[in-house]
Amino acid sequence: MAIVKDNILLQLVRGTIGRQITIYERNGQIIMAKKRRPSNKKPTQKQLEARHKMRIAADLARDMMNDPEIKAYYASLAGPGQNAYNMAVKDAYHSPEVQNIRLEDTEVVVTAKDEFRVAKVKVSVVDADGGIIESGLAVLGRNGVDWYYKAAMLPAGGKLVVVAADLPGKETVKELLLV
Repeated sequence: MAIVKDNILLQLVRGTIGRQITIYERNGQIIMAKKRRPSNKKPTQKQLEARHKMRIAADLARDMMNDPEIKAYYASLAGPGQNAYNMAVKDAYHSPEVQNIRLEDTEVVVTAKDEFRVAKVKVSVVDADGGIIESGLAVLGRNGVDWYYKAAMLPAGGKLVVVAADLPGKETVKELLLV
């Protein structure tokens, strides 16, 4: 790959020359590279999984671009050479992370992070038999990372089930056993 600087001949040329060289522009720079060809190798299982995950992320991103508010949000985060769709694909590719669940009396504090933002956190209180006692959405704290949920009661032997979701709808589930 070569970056072309001040060459009057290649200033207006874009595309492939003789099935050997491709000339394109990225971030205001003209790039000249060997033409890529499809691989003859059979893809590995990891490559197939990554392609499937990318296909799902692209579908979610395409759906999100129909909402003007979400499109504007992603466009505001885009850097040079990026657009709202690129950022939406990046967000849809990764799920949010529930880093910590802690109890402060009957208040459940969930620390959840995402590269972009966590859209909602749902907390369910489950008893020892597996029945849901209560469930509801947590409220985002001032720091933008901690989510707060006030539980009526926390039964011994039960568990908390926390589900964090981001804008594309990707969810992460984490449980905490109550002692």
